[in-house]
Amino acid sequence: MDILNNLLVNFNDFLYTYILIALLIILGLYFTYKTNFVQFKLIKEMFRLLGDGVTSERKKGSVSSFQAFCISTASRVGTGNLAGIAIAISIGGPGAIFWMWCIALIGAASSFVESTLAQIYKVKDKNGSFRGGPAYYMEKGLNKKWMGIFFSILITITYGLVFNSVQSNTISLAMNEAFGINQITVGIILTVLTLLIIFGGVHRVAKISEVIVPIMAIAYILVALFVVFKNFTDIPRLFVLIFENAFGLKEAIGGTFGGTLMIGIKRGLFSNEAGMGSAPNAAATAHVTHPVKQGLIQTLGVFTDTIIICSCTAFIILLSDIDLSGKLTGIQLTQNALSSQIGSFGSIFIAICILLFAFSSIVGNYYYGESNIGFLSKKKVYIVVYRIAVAFMVFFGTIANLNIVWNLADTFMAFMAITNLIAIALLGKLAFKALADYITQKKSGIKEPIFKSSSIPELTNVDEWK
Repeated sequence: MDILNNLLVNFNDFLYTYILIALLIILGLYFTYKTNFVQFKLIKEMFRLLGDGVTSERKKGSVSSFQAFCISTASRVGTGNLAGIAIAISIGGPGAIFWMWCIALIGAASSFVESTLAQIYKVKDKNGSFRGGPAYYMEKGLNKKWMGIFFSILITITYGLVFNSVQSNTISLAMNEAFGINQITVGIILTVLTLLIIFGGVHRVAKISEVIVPIMAIAYILVALFVVFKNFTDIPRLFVLIFENAFGLKEAIGGTFGGTLMIGIKRGLFSNEAGMGSAPNAAATAHVTHPVKQGLIQTLGVFTDTIIICSCTAFIILLSDIDLSGKLTGIQLTQNALSSQIGSFGSIFIAICILLFAFSSIVGNYYYGESNIGFLSKKKVYIVVYRIAVAFMVFFGTIANLNIVWNLADTFMAFMAITNLIAIALLGKLAFKALADYITQKKSGIKEPIFKSSSIPELTNVDEWK
C-alpha cells in the first residue's frame, strides 16, 4: 500500500508541476484578458442574477439558476474547504493559502468560460430537463465525440466514485473525533441516505442542495467571524504570516517554496474546481434566457468557495495556538483548532458542518456522474449500476486510508482538468462572443438579455437557442 501511495505522489508531482499548473495559470490569465476581467468587473451583475434566481418563478420540472448554483456549490463546498485547507497548511505552511487565493482569482475566468459553453451546447433529455457539460461541448463544439467519451468516463470515476470516497472518509473521521462513533456505523448510515436521495433524480438533488448549501455556509461563516473578532488584534499578524510564508526568503532557501506553491494550487483546485469541467454539468441544467447568466453565477461560486469559505477555515486554524508541525492533519486539525477557540463544542460543530458540507458534495458529485452516463448511453440500467457503485464507494471511503484516497483524487482531478482545459481553450472564442452579446444588450437598456444562436455566425450543432 505504501508503494502504491509513493507512486501516486511522484506521478502527481510530475503532472501538477510540469503540466497542470502551467495550463491553469496561462489559460486563466488568457481568459481573464479576453473577457476583459469579467470575474472582477461584473461582480455586481453576478449578485443580481443570483438574487433573481432565488425569487423568480420557474417552469415546472425545470432547474432554476439558483438551484444550479447550489448543485455546483454543494459539490465545491465539501471536505476541500475544511479538511483540504488543514492539509494545505500542515504540509505547505500558511503561505499555501495565498497561492490558493491566486488560483481562485485567476481560475474564476476559466469557470466563466466553461459554464457559458455548457449552457450554449446544452440538450434536453426525454423528461424535458436540460443536460450538458464538457462531454457535450467536446462532441458538438469540437466534433470530437471520442474526447467527450474520455471525459465522461473520467468525471464519472473521479466525482461519483473517487471524490465521494474522499467526502465519506472525512465524515467518518470527524464523527469519530467528535462523538466516538464507529466508522463502519457511519458508513452504513451514509450509504442508506445517499441511496435514498440519488434514486430521486436531479430534481431531488436540486431541492436537497437548495436547502443544505445556504444554511451550512452561513452557519460556518458566522462561527469563523466570531473567531476572527475574538482575535481581532492578531489579524495583522495573520496576514503577515501568510504573505511572509508565501514569498519568504526562509522558504526559498529551505527549498520549500515550490512545495508551498504546489500544495496551495492542488488544494485550491480541489476546492473550487475552476477549469476542471465539473461545475459546467450543473450550469447546463439551469433554465435561463442567456448562457452568460449561468457563466457569471458559476464564477461567483468560485469566490464563495475559496475566497470566503476556505479562508474561514484558514483563519480558524492560523488564529488558534494549535500545533502545525504535522502531528494533526485533515479534519482533526480543523476540529482541534476550533475547539481551542470556542471549547469542546468546536469539535462537534465541525463534525456537523462536515456532515452537511461533505454529504451535499456526495449528492452534487453523484449528479455529475449521472449526467455523463447519460451522454455515454441512454440505457437506464447503467444509471442503476452507477448508483450502486456510488453507494459502495461512499461506504468504502469511511474505512479507507486517508493518504491514498486524497492522492488518488489528485491524479484523476489532474487528468480531468487537462482534458477540459484543452477543450475550453479551443472553444473559448464562442464564450467571449456570447459575453460581448450580453454586454451589448445590457448597454442598449435590455434588463434581461435573450440569446439567439444566430448572433454568433460560426455557432453550429446547437440544440437550444434557436
